[in-house]
Amino acid sequence: MTLFFTEMWERFSYYGMRAFLVLFMVAPVASGGLGFEDARAGVIYGTYTAMVYMLSVPGGWIADRFLGQQNAVLYGGTLIMFGHISLAFPMTATFYLGLSLVALGTGLLKPNISSIVGQMYNEGDARRDSGFTIFYMGINLGAFLAPIICGTFLAQSQTFKDWLTSSGIDPRSAWHFAFGAAAVGMFFGLVQYVIGRKNLKNAGKYPTPAKDATEANRNRLILGAVLLVFIAVPVIVGSLAVSGNIELTPEKLSSVTDILLPVTALAVLGGLLFFGAKNKEERARLIVVVILFFAAAVFWGCFEQAGSTLTLFAERNTERQFLGFTLQSTSFQALNAIFVVALAPVFAALWIYLAKRKKEPATLVKFGLGMVGVGLGFLVLVPAAKFALGGYLVGAQWLIALYLIHTCGELCLSPVGLSAMTKLAPTRLVGLIMGVWFLAASMGNYMAGRAVKLTTTMQMDHFFLLMTGIPVAMGILLFILAKPVERMLARSHEESVGGH
Repeated sequence: MTLFFTEMWERFSYYGMRAFLVLFMVAPVASGGLGFEDARAGVIYGTYTAMVYMLSVPGGWIADRFLGQQNAVLYGGTLIMFGHISLAFPMTATFYLGLSLVALGTGLLKPNISSIVGQMYNEGDARRDSGFTIFYMGINLGAFLAPIICGTFLAQSQTFKDWLTSSGIDPRSAWHFAFGAAAVGMFFGLVQYVIGRKNLKNAGKYPTPAKDATEANRNRLILGAVLLVFIAVPVIVGSLAVSGNIELTPEKLSSVTDILLPVTALAVLGGLLFFGAKNKEERARLIVVVILFFAAAVFWGCFEQAGSTLTLFAERNTERQFLGFTLQSTSFQALNAIFVVALAPVFAALWIYLAKRKKEPATLVKFGLGMVGVGLGFLVLVPAAKFALGGYLVGAQWLIALYLIHTCGELCLSPVGLSAMTKLAPTRLVGLIMGVWFLAASMGNYMAGRAVKLTTTMQMDHFFLLMTGIPVAMGILLFILAKPVERMLARSHEESVGGH
């Protein structure tokens, strides 16, 4: 319960801000926005969301070695709250500072709260996948409330803007009241976590001690390098940019991210494969982690366009009258969360039902189903896009159908992936492995932001066809790999047991 509600409020703060972030950036300055072009807004969105998840790698490692997962969650949530407070101030400098603080805080909180969930279950406990699915409901309860409150009501509704006007407040500041609401949500999450933390007992309470003085010294050196790269250097560069000594543009930042993300992924995955395993069984498990990493990166690259290309499609190409209600473009982002809360218990019960009858699909098969689901969701939009190209607004039902199909795909992959990482990870590496899972989300989110530029050079129907083909092809590959991977894991386990 403690972790469920802490994650719910953290996701409220994140998705509340994400719901309208791109719209705020592309809105004219006269309307209180930043007045950016689509491609530039997409670059910032992609870089920010990528860093949010990429920082989960050092965040998981720091928790493993120095803080313990429980403290990392507390410190991360505090940074997130101050980040949203910074975004509530209408200045360009505080905008970038706020995004940076939210990214740093999420890097500490996100992998470690999931690690604690995994540590609540003993090895081999059949309830683990279902436990993560219920935890996932908390994520999506926050993700449902956030776009409605922060996006639809505070940032976009005329009712709230009229209230600001009547109170003598510039209605253009509605954006920043929405950012402030995200800070309030994270504050509630912190209060709830501090009160309920005792219920976690020793799960994630202590870091893994160094085995000797040499390892302790090496860990301190790595910590210094991490703090230098992710805190000291950005602070120095940001200060120089604000003072006018250097020109720092989103395009320059994106060129750095283009290199930093794949280099980080290769370094982390290579380090795990070559130095992370102590025996054949662990090496086999880490190979599966790498396979799941690449599959998840593709999945999130498609799925997370909810905050980029799909929000712009809702804003510009969708008739938002549905069943007598007028929907805002941010309202559609709440659909995924509604469907998750409704369907998560169904999927949780399904996995337990199949497991009892020894018919539960392998993890790679579940991942393959998720990939096919996200591809079919985009396929639904192809005829809608063809209609929109004629200058018409399409019905809201097209996006509703997409989000329903995407949700079914997500429930086959995301909570299952969280659970799989905690099962596959050696105990000493659980925080780092969860960081690897979120590094895949980082790469996917970055691709989702960069996809905005593709929509400026491709016809919409062709773009949605491309977004159909890539994940479906990956899903078929995972179906093919499922049996060989199962055999590899079984063989490595037998050899490891035989060796003992």
